[in-house]
Amino acid sequence: MNLYFRLFLLLFWRTRHCRRIDFLDVSRIQYRALPSDCDVNFHLTNSRYPAFMDLARTYMLAEMGLLKKFIKLKWMPIVNAAEFTYIRDIKPFQKFEIETKIVGWDEKYFYIEQRFVSERGLHCIVHVRGVFVCKGKQIPLDTLVAEAGYKGDTPRLPAEVVMWKDFLQLKKERNI
Repeated sequence: MNLYFRLFLLLFWRTRHCRRIDFLDVSRIQYRALPSDCDVNFHLTNSRYPAFMDLARTYMLAEMGLLKKFIKLKWMPIVNAAEFTYIRDIKPFQKFEIETKIVGWDEKYFYIEQRFVSERGLHCIVHVRGVFVCKGKQIPLDTLVAEAGYKGDTPRLPAEVVMWKDFLQLKKERNI
């Protein structure tokens, strides 16, 4: 239930009062781990990380000035794959920040890095691969980038993302 409240707060308050960032800038949003976000080990449960990440990616689009535009176009983001590395736990009532940034794209997917950080340091780093779709069809990446108003060069994917991308392709080939 608290995620619905957080989503409502995000859509109807935070997105109206957010700063403006460029397409490749880092978006930052802060949360506090509530007891209902935690498991029996008294830390943020693993299932909450993706939920918080969804909120953070939505906030990033709002900061870029793209959320309303993409909603009008009926473009829906779809996560294709995610890779998590947990480093240290987030305790109940602890404040943490999610840093979200686009690290690049290829001919089919865009790649995002999300980091959970607090005054205790880095807690989790996640790479997300996704697409936008409309009426069941994928939006071409060049169309998406053009709608975002980005005119620079395509960023070079970080080495760890390239390795992960290759690993995902290998998994796909071995399981077809």
